[in-house]
Amino acid sequence: MSKFDYDIGVIGGGAAGLTVSSGAAQLGAKTLLIEKELRLGGDCLHFGCVPSKTLIHSARLYHNMKQGKRFGLPEIVPPEVDFKLIAQRIQSVIDIIQVHDSVERFNNLGVEVKFGSPCFADEHVVNLNGKRFSAKSWVIATGSSSASPHVDALKNISYITNKEIFSLDHLPQSMIVLGAGPIAIEMAQAFSRLGTKISVVQRSPQILSKEDKDMADEVMVILKREGVDFYLNATVTTAEENNFGKRITLDQDGTTTQLTAETLLLAQGRSPNIDNLGLDTININSTPRGIVVDNRMRTSHSHIYAPGDINGSFQFTHAAGYEAGIVISNAIFHLPRKTNTRWMPWCTYTEPELSSIGMNEKQARIAGVDYSIWTETFQENDRALAEGEESGKLKLLLDAKERPLGVQILGPRAGDLIGEWIAILNSGMKLSSLAGTIHPYPTLTEINKRVAGSVISPKIFSPTIKKTLRFLFKLQGNH
Repeated sequence: MSKFDYDIGVIGGGAAGLTVSSGAAQLGAKTLLIEKELRLGGDCLHFGCVPSKTLIHSARLYHNMKQGKRFGLPEIVPPEVDFKLIAQRIQSVIDIIQVHDSVERFNNLGVEVKFGSPCFADEHVVNLNGKRFSAKSWVIATGSSSASPHVDALKNISYITNKEIFSLDHLPQSMIVLGAGPIAIEMAQAFSRLGTKISVVQRSPQILSKEDKDMADEVMVILKREGVDFYLNATVTTAEENNFGKRITLDQDGTTTQLTAETLLLAQGRSPNIDNLGLDTININSTPRGIVVDNRMRTSHSHIYAPGDINGSFQFTHAAGYEAGIVISNAIFHLPRKTNTRWMPWCTYTEPELSSIGMNEKQARIAGVDYSIWTETFQENDRALAEGEESGKLKLLLDAKERPLGVQILGPRAGDLIGEWIAILNSGMKLSSLAGTIHPYPTLTEINKRVAGSVISPKIFSPTIKKTLRFLFKLQGNH
């Protein structure tokens, strides 16, 4: 008889936890999945990726309805938005995807699912709903939540986070967005397009602070053009709430500004969901960023793993899925597989989108890497011009030996365009091979081929090559 009730226990039914659970069970491991919420799916399905992209698409369509004149069409003024209908559509999309993340499906895969708030009694046992459950290996995949306010003044007023914003009962007339990361900027543009007056407040001098400033600044210019106001280098000093809404006072390098809005969205980063798990009881090392893990996703106990947002490394759903695969390799196959996140892609879903893979200039400078920059603009892409989406550019970073360090794309469908670079960079494909590929015309993907060609062209059309060809083949040359 086994020493433990389960081969593997998983705490958290989000992207990482579901991936580990389904994989482990299908490989023959007796698997327990524990989720504290009433439904599986995690933040991504219910309060993150899925609802936000659904909302963004509705906002984009509404915005485009008013852009007919740009495309030779009649100019129309659509009726005001009924946000309840948008919220209903968001929930309908969630419900469709929820079937894939249902208890029934995971039961059929062989996973035993339980709901509640577990707490570690020792390094192999958790207490749950008055019972004890033991497992040979444990996976802590409880994710993250919107961080608490950074200043005490904000604790005196009510605010919403990503958990409430997709189910509002009406469209706010005005909204202050605290923070300027991906979630904040995506929601700022979306609600502005739907008709909400938006003010974005950021503590640092740049929005999307992990991105290169030139790319982030271009996003900000586009949002400003659409009516979004920005307050950078701004610290909230006071906050109050009355019948007229929320009023905050900002300090910008000694200048005082007051903002009033109906709604306040708090989007100042994420905090790991580590409370009430009993981690202190079993001496799991953690920091304010999350649980400390090695490159095999192991915590300070080698049989306890922590993939996904909970470790604070990459707070992306696709990263959580990748890290879950690392856990399965180590915990089930017992193969010492390590993470390799050199080519981790990500995307901010503004319009235009901003996607990245590998190093950007900021990271290259910090690493002390010599690099060169090669750019192509969407103003030179025929498909982008035809569709009126010529804002943005592609930026390719090469090292001293002209090997790719990273790519950033600000432009239409940039999240899809980065897909070609994911394949190229992970396979080690040479830029000369990309330059020689055939892309259908006219497509946005031609911008990838074109930047590769711009790197290769000086070598092909160099004076030395021309001189050699003239000598070998008696070319007359240009006069």
